[in-house]
Amino acid sequence: MRGLLLVMRRLPILALAVLPALVWSGPALAADKTVQIFAAASTTDAVRTIAERYGAQHPAVTVRTVVAASSTVAKQIAAGAPADIYLSANVEWMDWLAERGEIHRDSRTELLRNRLVVIAPKGRPDLAGMTKLPDYLGDRRLAMGDPSHVPAGIYAREALRSLGLWDTLKSRSAFGSDVRAALALVGRGEASAGLVYATDARISDDVRAVATVPQRHHTPIQYPVAIVKGQATETVRDVFAYLQSAEAAEIWRAHGFERAAAD
Repeated sequence: MRGLLLVMRRLPILALAVLPALVWSGPALAADKTVQIFAAASTTDAVRTIAERYGAQHPAVTVRTVVAASSTVAKQIAAGAPADIYLSANVEWMDWLAERGEIHRDSRTELLRNRLVVIAPKGRPDLAGMTKLPDYLGDRRLAMGDPSHVPAGIYAREALRSLGLWDTLKSRSAFGSDVRAALALVGRGEASAGLVYATDARISDDVRAVATVPQRHHTPIQYPVAIVKGQATETVRDVFAYLQSAEAAEIWRAHGFERAAAD
C-alpha cells in the first residue's frame, strides 16, 4: 500500500516533467510548416511555379508567395511582415534590409540575372537603335517602373541617362508601381513603348520586345536572395536551398532568367 501511494505521489511530478515538451513541440512544428517568400514582381510566375513544385513534393509544407516591387516588400519586411525569405530584383534593396539587420547576412546569395528590353504593342516594328526611341514614341508615352524606388525603373533611368535620353524622355514617361504595371500600360495601349525586364516581355500576348538595351548602359541586373533574420528554421532553409537547386534552375530558365553564375 505504501508503495502504491509513493507511485501516486510521483505521477504528477512525471506529468509536469513531460508537459513542457508537449507544449513546446506543437507550436514549433506548426510555425515550421509555412514558409513565406517575399519576392520582386518580375519573379511572380517563376517563384509561384517553384513554390507549387516544392509543395507538391512536401505536402506538409505550405509555401506562400507575396510579390510586389522589391522596394515595397523590403519595406514590409522592415515593418515586421511575416516573411521568411526575401528575393530582390536589385542589390540596393537587399543592402537596405541588411543595414537594418533584417536578414541573415551569411545566407545572402546572388541567385539570378535579367536583361532590360524595350517593348511595344504587337504589330509594331523593331526599334532601329536605342537613340531612335524618342521618334519611335511619336507623341505618346514611355512606360517604366517608378525610378524613385522600383528596380526596373532605376535600371531604365540609368540606361536612358547613359544614352543621353533621360532629359528628353522623363516628362514623357508613365511610371508604374512595379514592372508589371509598366508592362500592363503597354499591353493596354496606354503607352507607345516601355522599358521592362526581358522576362516580363515573355509573359504578355499583347506586347513584343523590339530592342534589347545594351548592358553597358546600366548596372548589372542581379537578384539577391536571403533568409529573413530570425526565420532560419529547418523548413525555411530547405525551401531556400530548393530555390537554388538544379530543379528550380530549370524553372527559372524556362521563365527567361539567367543564373547569377552565367557569364
